[in-house]
Amino acid sequence: MSDVEVQLGSLHVYPVKSCGTVTLDEALIIETGLEFDRAWMVVDEAGEFVTQRELPRMALIAPTLRQFDMVLRAPGMLTLHIALDTVHASMRATVWGDTVQAYDMGDLAAQWFSDFLGRKLRLVRFDPEQRRLSSREWTGAIEAENAFSDGYPLLVASSASLAALNARVQQRAAAPVTMQRFRPNLVLDGLEAHDEDHIDDIVFDTSDGPVRLKLVKPCTRCTIPDVDPATGLLGHAVGDALAAYRRDARLDGAITFAMNAVIVQGIGCALRKGLEGRASYRFG
Repeated sequence: MSDVEVQLGSLHVYPVKSCGTVTLDEALIIETGLEFDRAWMVVDEAGEFVTQRELPRMALIAPTLRQFDMVLRAPGMLTLHIALDTVHASMRATVWGDTVQAYDMGDLAAQWFSDFLGRKLRLVRFDPEQRRLSSREWTGAIEAENAFSDGYPLLVASSASLAALNARVQQRAAAPVTMQRFRPNLVLDGLEAHDEDHIDDIVFDTSDGPVRLKLVKPCTRCTIPDVDPATGLLGHAVGDALAAYRRDARLDGAITFAMNAVIVQGIGCALRKGLEGRASYRFG
């Protein structure tokens, strides 16, 4: 199968892991993925990460990135401002079994998250000196760094895949859903439904130089796509629709949607919405 032309339909970051989306026209690629993506994380009293899996109301926390701070809003809460250049005490935090160096973001942020989510929680920031690597089982020779993502620096989905899923969701008499449920960083136009499963790499020619991304592992899905980002309530229509046709033999029948990707080339380059790229298919 020959290469295919794709377009970068949209760019997204999730500054606080498992909280709301920030959609961008332009995003800088750094060692851990897109700048500010999963740079912060909510942890419990033991330093263990928490997500929408156990606290679906986290979906209602809406971040805005500004020049000097991140602004967080949530229903019934005063606005919280987090300075981009300020951290507090150094600490250890755990995400998916990886215990890493992080920085506490102070008592005010801790109280804000605790009040809204109804548990004793704290906000932490990833220590940029920390190297947390993706599984070499999937990345091979590439040492792919992550901040607080689930395990890979980038997640790539296609608009056609969402359309195909929504056709099945609507057959179940449920309302169509947005891509926000799946929390990708890059959404591609120009692919057939779920063709990202078979893409080896994607190259974008940016004004800063070429960016090459390698798609390495299907993204397994839990309950988060069934959390309505507008209400914070958990349903089942998305999971039911995915279970009917998206079980992946490469992952022992786990349900998958979208592909985890690593950066082969392009750190320091900026990706822009609408950018044209070339996707190469995987053979064998």
